[in-house]
This record gives sequence, structure tokens and C-alpha cells, in this order.
Amino acid sequence: MNSTRQNFDNSPGAAGERVLVLLKTHGPMGTAALAGRLGISSEAVRQLVAKLQQAELLEGRLEPSTQAGRPRQLWTLTAHGHARFPDAHGQLTAELLDGVRALFGEEGLDRLIARREANSRTAYARACADARTLGERAVALAAARDAEGYMARVERDGRDWLLIEDHCPICVAAQNCQGFCRSELKLFRETLGAEAEVQREQHLLAGARRCVYRIGKRADPAAKAKRARTTADRQR
Repeated sequence: MNSTRQNFDNSPGAAGERVLVLLKTHGPMGTAALAGRLGISSEAVRQLVAKLQQAELLEGRLEPSTQAGRPRQLWTLTAHGHARFPDAHGQLTAELLDGVRALFGEEGLDRLIARREANSRTAYARACADARTLGERAVALAAARDAEGYMARVERDGRDWLLIEDHCPICVAAQNCQGFCRSELKLFRETLGAEAEVQREQHLLAGARRCVYRIGKRADPAAKAKRARTTADRQR
């Protein structure tokens, strides 16, 4: 077995782990940006990066400069680097899903997804039981998802909230059957309630580096109609 992936034997320890987490949660970053985030010198970052490259956990790529000058060097995770984050036993999951499909067909897969959805619905409802506002429910849902390994958090974006998931512990299962992704979006909408409008803006399986959901308050039809009448009256 590859001891690099299993034990991080060739890594510089906790500092190296912090570099990997930063690249996982923020995407490709340059040496100076990493140094600023870590609070260490650029030279120290270069030493960390060299060890992580040797361990095949990250790689460099050039980003064209927006101004005259040389392209900028950015660091990003390799497939081995991404594999350090939990994947809920991806290979076994894929084999089990293939077995379900072979034995019970697509209907069997749908029943499996429905069972998982029901369990998650109960868990998320429990997590959000004490939340009184949409924002509180979003934060509670993110905490529940984070506990499941999604590296989830909530950020405010104007009047909306962004539910950001930097990792997908069921990525192999979702690639094998995208019904899991449809089920999760449905669950988010149910958990956050009728006042919430939830849209997926970034999708890992569509080529994004993470999944991002925009959560906003659904416009009240009566209030919307009233505003429209007011605007019409003013224009007369």
C-alpha cells in the first residue's frame, strides 16, 4: 500500500496538513497567499511545498498574469491530495451500488436513495429543531453536513446565505448515481422550509471544485403584488 497516502509519512506534519486544508477549502493559491494565511515566511512555505510535492500531494500550475510579466505559480491538490480527505470508502460504495443495480435495477437504486433520504431528513430536522430563522436553519444544516464530512460552512452574501461544501465524502457514489445529488438538493429545500429558495450554483460533478448552494428568502406573493400596485400607482 502507498504509505504516502495512508500515513503522510513524507509530510512535514501539522503544517503540511494546514496547507492541504487551505488548498482544499480555498482552491489554488500562490506561495505568498499561503504564507499570509499560515503566518509564516514565503521561504518556509516553499520548503513545505517541496515536501508535499515529493509526497505527490500537490502540484504547481501557471496562471497567466493579468498584467505584463511572468505567469503566476499556483499550488493545487493532486488526486492523491484530494484522497487524503474522507471518501466514505469510495471503491466499496461503487461496487455495492453496481451490485444493487445488477440485482434490483434502477428501481432498487431509487429505493436505496429514498431510504437514505428519509434518514437524512430526520437527522436534519433534529439538527434544525431549535432554529427560529432561515439564517439559523442554514447554519444548523451546515453544522450537520460538516459532521458528516462535507467540510460545510455558511457565508453571508448580501441578503442571501451560501452553503459551501468543500468536500464530498460520497463523491464516488454520486458519480455512480446522480440521484444522490438530486436527493440532497430536495432535502435542503425541505429542511430550510417553505420560505427558503435554494439553488445549486456550483456542482462538483459538473467540474467545479466544490458544491455551493444559494439560500434566499422566497418572495411573498402578497407583498410582491402590493409592491407592484404601489409602483403602478406612482407611475400614473
